[in-house]
Amino acid sequence: MENPTAQKLINKIQLDLFKNGFNAETLITDLKKLREYALEEQNPVLVKAIRLTYEHIENNNGFFIAIPDDEPIEGFDGTSTNITEETTNMESLEYLISLFLDLNNKNNVADLREYNKSFMAY
Repeated sequence: MENPTAQKLINKIQLDLFKNGFNAETLITDLKKLREYALEEQNPVLVKAIRLTYEHIENNNGFFIAIPDDEPIEGFDGTSTNITEETTNMESLEYLISLFLDLNNKNNVADLREYNKSFMAY
C-alpha cells in the first residue's frame, strides 16, 4: 500500500500480533480500517483480500487458512487439512498481512489471489 497511514496501520497490526498474539476483535477493527485505505487506492485484489480476511476471522473466531504453496497443487481446494485443532494459523496470518505492504511485487499479488481463492473455498 502506498498510503503512509495505511502502512503504519499494517505495522501496528503486525506489532499487535507479535506482542499480544491473536485478538480477533482488535484485528477485525484494524482490518476494516485498513480496507478503507485500500478502497482509496482502488486495488480490488487487496480490498477483497482484506474483506475476506476479517470475514473469515469473524465467522470462525480464528484464522485457518494455510500459506499458499509456491506452485499450487493440482486438485487442492485451498483449505488447510493439517489444522484440526482450534488454533490460529499465526504464521500464515502474519505472512498475509505482510503482503499488504508491497503490492508492486507481482508474487505478492499472486499470493493474495491464492489467499482469496482459499477463503472462498473454506
